[in-house]
Amino acid sequence: MTAASFIWKNALRNRRRAALSILSVAVSLFLFVTLLVAMREITVPPEDIGAASRIVVRNKISLANLLPARQRGVIERIPGVEAVTPFTWYGGKFRNEDATLFAQFAFDPATYKYLLGEAKLGPGELDNFLKNQTTCIVGKLTAQKYKIKVGDKLPFTGTIWPCDLELTVAGIYWGTIDDRNVFFHHKYLDEACGSQGMVGTWWVKAKSIDNMTEILAKIDKAFANTSAEVRAETERAFQMSMVSMWGNIKILVRSICSVVVFTLLLVSASTMSMAIRERFRELAVLKAIGFRRHELCGFILAESFGLAMAGALLGVGGAWWAYSHISIARLTNGIFITFEVTPKIIGQASLIAALLGIVASLAPSIAVSRMSVVDGLKTLD
Repeated sequence: MTAASFIWKNALRNRRRAALSILSVAVSLFLFVTLLVAMREITVPPEDIGAASRIVVRNKISLANLLPARQRGVIERIPGVEAVTPFTWYGGKFRNEDATLFAQFAFDPATYKYLLGEAKLGPGELDNFLKNQTTCIVGKLTAQKYKIKVGDKLPFTGTIWPCDLELTVAGIYWGTIDDRNVFFHHKYLDEACGSQGMVGTWWVKAKSIDNMTEILAKIDKAFANTSAEVRAETERAFQMSMVSMWGNIKILVRSICSVVVFTLLLVSASTMSMAIRERFRELAVLKAIGFRRHELCGFILAESFGLAMAGALLGVGGAWWAYSHISIARLTNGIFITFEVTPKIIGQASLIAALLGIVASLAPSIAVSRMSVVDGLKTLD
């Protein structure tokens, strides 16, 4: 019998306990990976290809404060600016739902290629959208969820803006980071709400990312000391400012992860101690026939490490497979979009499993090292 086969047989001596140990590690690490991926999804929003050259201009006081439409001409004349579009969140209720989980944005369709350059539409759909002021384009995920087709009427009840809208679907887009939203003409929003001449934010496309800092400073300066001062920031900075509204979400998720790992450590250490305690007589015999302490400790470490890594393979691998093949956006009704299990997260979970296997073997290894042959032989099976 080889050392490997000896360790294998001992690990599977009580198959029910071994299976439960592996499953406890697998389920805990699956939960650990899920929490880390969810935290990454919340705190590190995904970006599309053109995000690096886009700028968001909002009211300096608050995002809830609107901006006058006359600012557009000033921003367009700033050197380095390629395109400017109003970008206003409508926030209406669709078909009188209690909670509508997709956003509706009003913008200038003429700037479509700058704002939604990655989006793909069917033949003729873009032309229909540009020609008809009461039309909209709908993300593929939302269209699938509500069984929306081109030509359908979409009624929205205003909650923030004092007007209701009825939009006609001109096309269904796909290929962006977030295929959930509805985009429609800002002119239609202005007319429906009485031409208030106000916008939520300005989205600016820079000609080059090399002079982004200079453009940001010039936009801020252009409206300094006016009744509507602005804050210009990159799209990424704007996204992160929205994330900050979640509060200390990282502390919460990491606290839960710590509790999961600590509980798993206690269970694994208790299981290994129980398994080794049942084999004290056998280990005493091995020590009597010449096996040294470090060899016996090596057997225990290998068994504990093997069970932990088997659980990691099942739990971490299962999480990677599940989130790679299941549409998380559809499963969560669009709350999460990509839910990517990154190599870094896989490495963290695997490292925890390895440390778990090592730490769980320490107590039984110390007990076996201190055990004398006589005391071990007196132990009952």
